[in-house]
Amino acid sequence: MTQTSENVTWLTQEAYDQLKAELDYLSGPARVEIAKKIEAAREEGDLRENGGYHAAKEEQGKQELRVRQLTQLLQHAKVGEAPADTGVVAPGMVVTIAFDGDPDDTLTFLLASREYASADVETYSPQSPLGTGVMGKKVGDDAEYELPNGGKATVKILEAKPYSG
Repeated sequence: MTQTSENVTWLTQEAYDQLKAELDYLSGPARVEIAKKIEAAREEGDLRENGGYHAAKEEQGKQELRVRQLTQLLQHAKVGEAPADTGVVAPGMVVTIAFDGDPDDTLTFLLASREYASADVETYSPQSPLGTGVMGKKVGDDAEYELPNGGKATVKILEAKPYSG
């Protein structure tokens, strides 16, 4: 899954189905379960000193936040194929870069939304400073991005291949 600068999220059909299933569960059976936990804790009495009640309410808040995140993500989703293998850095690509022109100091990452990060490769958002810096660059190009301390860093694009999952 990847996001473009227009706030559209590109998803494979598999990723879309997975996120939709999570949303369906959280907005259906999971809501019923948390409501039952809250009701059971409420029946225990004084809510000010009821740890179970406060834990259940906190869990409910986190669950509702995730429902809103998934709803927004899926509303802006575009289901399709992975990007073409053109050597141009774009969302959905696995990118290898070298820092400061040192070919031994490299980083390989998936340029995609962290919402659907992969366990087998580090993920950077296209909206991150590094993601913004490398976006649209070709293999062999240099890219500059801003560091957290306000400084600048330059990297060389060594490889850009579509993510195969």
